Order: sequence, then C-alpha cells, then structure tokens
Amino acid sequence: MTATDRPPVPTGPSPSPSLSPSSSSPAPADPHPPHLSPGYRSTVLRAPSHPPLRPALDPEAAELLDPVYGHRPVGELDHDLTRQHAGEPIGERIIVTGRILDGRGRPVPNTLVEVWQAAATGRYAHPLDRHPAPLDPNFTGFGRCLTDAEGRYRFVTIKPGTYPWRNHPNAWRPAHIHFSVFGTAFTQRLITQMYFPGDPLFPHDPILQSVPDPRDRERLVSAFDLDVTEPEWALGYRWDVVLGATPFEEE
Repeated sequence: MTATDRPPVPTGPSPSPSLSPSSSSPAPADPHPPHLSPGYRSTVLRAPSHPPLRPALDPEAAELLDPVYGHRPVGELDHDLTRQHAGEPIGERIIVTGRILDGRGRPVPNTLVEVWQAAATGRYAHPLDRHPAPLDPNFTGFGRCLTDAEGRYRFVTIKPGTYPWRNHPNAWRPAHIHFSVFGTAFTQRLITQMYFPGDPLFPHDPILQSVPDPRDRERLVSAFDLDVTEPEWALGYRWDVVLGATPFEEE
C-alpha cells in the first residue's frame, strides 16, 4: 500500500521476494496491510479486483530503473539532511539510527537505505504538495546511506511535522519518515514508514491502522534513545527494519 497522501520520491518497482526471510525460516504471520483498507479511502479505488498479470520482462531492461539519485554515488552529506543547503533548516534536529536485519536477525550489510519526509512545517518539497504551510528553503527532505558491516544506518534530520490530508473529515497524518531499503538490485525494494512514539494521531490514522495486528503496528514506531541523543544538539531515535516482519507498502 503506497501512502499517496503526499507525492513520494519517484520510485522503482515492487519489492522482490529476495528481501523476505529464507524459505527455510519459520513462516511468520503476515504483518502487512491488505490491499483493500476501506478506512484508507484511496485503496477503494486502487485495490486490485482481478489476479495480477505477469508479462514477460526483460531483466536487463528492469535493471535500468533506478532511484531518484540516478547513478550518482552516495555522497558525504547524503545522510545528513540538515547540511545539504547553505543555511540551517528550521525545526527540531533529530538522529535516527538502527539496523537492517534479515528474518533470522542477521545484519544486512552494505545495503542502500533512502528516506524522504515533510519539513517541520508538515510540507513536502514537491510541486504537487499544496498544503498552505511555508516551505523551508534549507530543507529538501531526501537522504540516503549505506549500512555498515553490522547492518547499521544513521540519518541526521529534522523531526517532520504533521499535516492534513483529505481522506476523511479533519484528517491529519502522524509525523513519519518514509524508508526505502534496497536489495542487491534496484528491482529489489522494500518501502515502509517510521513513526514517533506517543503520537496522539495514531488511533485516527487509517494508514497505520490498516496493519491488522497491533503488535505489527508497534514495529513501525521508533523508540526514543538517550544513548543516541547528543547533548545540547539532537534527540535520538532508534528503529530497526526486519525484512519480512516490518510492514511495508506495496508500490
């Protein structure tokens, strides 16, 4: 399920089964939301009503699809969304870190992780976002990094603001950051969202509530971490992605 409440970064194809745990692992209960979640209004129009067609694809042509950064290598400041412009962005500086793990709890090293998010005002730097909130000229809201040998990633950013969307009367999205985790090729991709603890909008958000099991919804909520927090500079949050267990959005 793709959160179309705000235009996302241009995306690649659907996640590959190779991002799921090995077939020899015990099969967990499906944590993912159904295609049709009537509370999330746009799924009523988008949910498939017929089995998918599987035309023959040219595997080499599929490899030409790539993320918004194209073929540019990961840059020195790509992980720090607060230092990509001449000035400081407005808002609460935060550190988000964690690990990318496979279904057996093993780290996934050297994998590409991308994030995109709204600014502190609750507005995306995208021409289709018409929310009447100010744009921050010093914040684009895109970042990426490679995991280290232990599967760790780390981003420095601004805590995103909440924003209204027209799914239902007086609808507001909880603060969240979109995550994209790639496999060994751009055709292998998992997309999900990370939320912040204690948000009062959780019970009113049909996207989060579309995940059937409350325990799986909790997997999408980060944890405040004082050890990650840097004194007088930034609060820290920790959030792990477990492939095959963290609920994802289907492109």
